Amino acid sequence: MRSLDDTCETFAVGGDHAVNRLGFGAMRITGEGVLGPPDDAAEARRVLDRAVELGVDFVDTADAYGPGTSERLLREAGTPGEALVATKGGLLRSPEGDWLRHGDPDYLRNAALCSRDRLGVETIDLYQYHAPDPDIPIEASMRALADLKDRGLIRHVGVSNVSVDQLERARDVVEVATVQNEYSVADRTHDDVLEVCEANDIGFVPYFPLGGGDLGAKADTLGAVADAHDATPRQVALAWLLARSPVILPIPGTSSVDHLEENVAAAGLDLTDDEMARLSA
Repeated sequence: MRSLDDTCETFAVGGDHAVNRLGFGAMRITGEGVLGPPDDAAEARRVLDRAVELGVDFVDTADAYGPGTSERLLREAGTPGEALVATKGGLLRSPEGDWLRHGDPDYLRNAALCSRDRLGVETIDLYQYHAPDPDIPIEASMRALADLKDRGLIRHVGVSNVSVDQLERARDVVEVATVQNEYSVADRTHDDVLEVCEANDIGFVPYFPLGGGDLGAKADTLGAVADAHDATPRQVALAWLLARSPVILPIPGTSSVDHLEENVAAAGLDLTDDEMARLSA
C-alpha cells in the first residue's frame, strides 16, 4: 500500500515542524482500561514499527496511558527518533482507572521531566496540558509549561479538553501549537474551538476521531458513502476529518496492524463536495 508521504497533506506544528496530517494515537498499545502493559507487547511493537513504515510521523501519547506504559513502549520502539511525539500531563490515574485532573504547576514541571526520561529525549517535541484543573487557574498551569519551553525542555506547548475561553487564556501566557479535543463526524461540539484554531494556524488534534467506536448518528450516511468508494465507514470518517479543515490532525489509535493499515489508507480517499455536505449536515 502507498505510504502517507504519497497520499497525505502536511501541517507544520508550531509553524516549524511539518508532519503528515494523519497521525497515530498510542493510548491503545497499553493494557485493558489503559492500565498496565499490553497483552501482547510484540504486537504493540509491530504496530509502532509499521506506523513509521507507512509514513506516520506524528504520534500522540500521555503519561497517564499505563501510566507511563505508552511512553516507555514508544522509547523502546525508537519512535521518538522517527516521528514528532506529542505527550501530555495533568491527569492522574487511580487504581480503579479513574482520570483525576491535577494542574498544579510544580506537578506539571515534574511530570514533564518524567515524560522526557521515559521517552528518552532531551527535548519533548510537543507537551500538552491534558485537561484544565477546576481548582487551578489555567494561567498558572500554562506558566509552568512556558517555563519548561524557555528552558528548552519542551519545544512546543499544546492544550487539551479546552473551551474557547480556556484556549484564549492559555494563549495569553504562551504560544499554543495544538489543541486536542474530542471531535468526529458524529460529534462536532467543539466546532467553535476549531474555528479559533483555523484563524490562528493552530493544529486541531481530534481525539476519538472515530467516535470511540460509536458513529451511530452518522452510520447510515457513512455506510452509503463507504459503499460508493469501496471503503469502510471508519475510513470515510477519517477522510471527512482530513477534508474538514487543513489544521485537523486525526490520531486514530489501534493495537492491530490490520486496523492501522486500514486507517492509513483513508488518507487516499477523496470525498466529493456532495458527500462532504451529506456527512456534515
